Amino acid sequence: MKRLILALGLCLAVHGAVMADGNAFTPLNFNDTAYGTTQSAAATKSAPVASSVDGDAVGNGNIQNAIQQLDNAQVDIRNDLLNCKTKYADVDAQYKLIKTERKALKKQVSTIEKRIKEIDKAKEKIRKNML
Repeated sequence: MKRLILALGLCLAVHGAVMADGNAFTPLNFNDTAYGTTQSAAATKSAPVASSVDGDAVGNGNIQNAIQQLDNAQVDIRNDLLNCKTKYADVDAQYKLIKTERKALKKQVSTIEKRIKEIDKAKEKIRKNML
């Protein structure tokens, strides 16, 4: 029972706040100053349409400007991407070259070490034969 009373009280409080101005719904194109005047319907309709056309023209210009700025930013980013890809390709080519050179040097080092071991073995054989 307490919950029901609290829920109803809450609904009434929210409903009272919504209806505080006396209107439950006010349309966007509602003009309450038009009630006291004797303007024609055509004059009332033409004024807001003219201002909205001007607003649309300015808005369209702003939108076009924003789109152009985004296009320019996209072109700049694509240029940066091309520069990064070029640098990456250069570094990759250097890496492959260095990797190949490293492999060749490793083979050369291992063959030289083998020759040194062979010479050491030959020296040992000679020493054994001398004794």
